[in-house]
Amino acid sequence: MKCLVFGGGGFIGSNLCAALLASGHQVRVFEYPHVQSQCPPHVISQIEWIEGDFTNQSDVDEAMQGCDVAYHLVSTSLPKGSNDNPAYDVESNLVATVRMLESAVLHRLKKVIFASSGGTVYGIPVRAPITESHPTDPICSYGIVKLAIEKYLHLFQVLHGLDYCVLRLANPYGEGQRPISSQGAVAVFLQRAICDEQIEIWGDGTVTRDYIYIGDVISAMLKALDYTGTERIFNIGSGVGRSLNELIGEIETVLGRTVKHVHQPGRQFDVPVNVLDIKLASQHLSWRPSVQFAEGIRRTLAWMQSRA
Repeated sequence: MKCLVFGGGGFIGSNLCAALLASGHQVRVFEYPHVQSQCPPHVISQIEWIEGDFTNQSDVDEAMQGCDVAYHLVSTSLPKGSNDNPAYDVESNLVATVRMLESAVLHRLKKVIFASSGGTVYGIPVRAPITESHPTDPICSYGIVKLAIEKYLHLFQVLHGLDYCVLRLANPYGEGQRPISSQGAVAVFLQRAICDEQIEIWGDGTVTRDYIYIGDVISAMLKALDYTGTERIFNIGSGVGRSLNELIGEIETVLGRTVKHVHQPGRQFDVPVNVLDIKLASQHLSWRPSVQFAEGIRRTLAWMQSRA
């Protein structure tokens, strides 16, 4: 199939593009100008690259032409900053996505696969691990917008028959994740540890998250491409929770030394625990994560060191 990847130059997108090509699909990337892909040159040479603005209807229409499936990985906001300007979050992400779905119907796309957020759409959990049927009460605009996009995907399926699949991702990490980003504790912590710099931990370090290796995320995305069942929303995580203190401990084990770290006041938008139940993806997508956390940390470290 010809797959359009909105946001194909980012961490998840570049890994997805390489996997799609390896699986025999054609790949077209839609990306903002001046974004550089993390893919190696031999992969980039096989990708059709289109630059444009996701909020510009004509740019999106042009990208849609001749494609079978679209992966939606674009987001202009992050959880920690989305509450500062919710109107911008809605305009640049939700409204733009609704227009993209209108374009998908116009160009007769077969399917849209959306990378949602298993870390924010549920809000503060009332039970863990969190199943897909858990109440959805986001405490940041980022999560609200992700959830609203899920609802519009359902609406377009009802109104127009547009097939879709939602993957509520936990906290991806691995090769290609930019260590200078403001999102992605594993990459940020590892980079600081390598450089013998102090790691800042928000709160007392007991904030617990579900970390999922990027290769396992991509395998789920490939499974979603061929999936034809009736379930449409899946948690994609490791199913195991690890605190920030435990993450520091794992990094110290891999490096074989202690690392500098300091505790800062906790952040209001950080829920205390987020661990995803992944049984539904196992049952319907025939997907399970295969890379253990320690191995994923080692692979990420090796990639960072090779680039250094």
